[in-house]
Amino acid sequence: MPFINERLEANRETLARNRADSGPVRVSRFRFEPDAVMASLRANIVGQQHALEAMESMLVRVKADIGEENRPLAVHLFLGPTGVGKTETVRLIAEAIHGSRDALCRIDMNTLAQEHYAAALTGAPPGYVGSKEGHSLFDLEKVQGSFSKPGIVLFDELEKASKEVTRTLLNVLDTGRLVFPSGNREIDFRNTLIFMTSNAGALEAEAHHHRYQRGWRRWLGLEPGPQENLRDRALRRHFDPEFLNRIDQILTFNPLTDQWLYALLEIELAGLNKRLARKQASLDLSVELRSVLCRDYDSRYGAREMLRAFRQKLEPALARALLAHPEHSSFLAELKGQEIVVRQYVE
Repeated sequence: MPFINERLEANRETLARNRADSGPVRVSRFRFEPDAVMASLRANIVGQQHALEAMESMLVRVKADIGEENRPLAVHLFLGPTGVGKTETVRLIAEAIHGSRDALCRIDMNTLAQEHYAAALTGAPPGYVGSKEGHSLFDLEKVQGSFSKPGIVLFDELEKASKEVTRTLLNVLDTGRLVFPSGNREIDFRNTLIFMTSNAGALEAEAHHHRYQRGWRRWLGLEPGPQENLRDRALRRHFDPEFLNRIDQILTFNPLTDQWLYALLEIELAGLNKRLARKQASLDLSVELRSVLCRDYDSRYGAREMLRAFRQKLEPALARALLAHPEHSSFLAELKGQEIVVRQYVE
């Protein structure tokens, strides 16, 4: 019943506005709770304590609604290798605030690698086809949010877009507005959380780290030092200083080392069991199988490598067991030789 749901949401928005207008001056207009958002992040993102602390500070500041009126609520750039939780962090924030991991406007910047693709964000210039319609990749509802909930925008893989495309965002980051070249349309980003992700510098950082894993550096027991210089050089190579200067905070996500393997496995298993609950089923793993899944993990690919191991090695055996024994609800996956076998679990 989408119409009724829309009416209920509209009523809640009206009540929120009325409470904000009539209540104490310091009553927040935002309905999300930073503690609830952080609980979800801490349960699903591992090895990124510094980034999570920064997200907590940002959420508290946004909740207090003390930011500048003519800028986006927050602008953050997440750096780091693939599979470490950059995009997942934004999706979890969207889920905690809006109730859905897809309640955000996600722009894949790798599709905007040519200069002329800037029109996909800002609309065609006057005189060109489509200039009067004002078409854009931005989803207006997800960008602007509502009175009690911020909009969320994610520019994913930012370094893959052309510099001309990123330059079109300067005014968005600075004033919170995007005015189309035709002058007949404007998008307001002043109630928006803006996140950007990038792998810029990730390969250099990985090579720097591996130099200390072999040769004389390893023999002397040397540890790789801070990698801020590598990061800064990569950023200057990909982005203009004016662009970087408009970002509130640049956060580096760490590679996921072996110490986080079992935590990653538990997160993936919890996600699988959440999906299995819809089939009235659950799954546990033997100690030996847990060790094997962690042993075969390749840290270069982050959390996606663990997800891939589940899909390729575990889920086919689980699917066969579910189809063969629809009367069973609890299952255990274990190793028999080199093969994964799933059987009924009896306590």
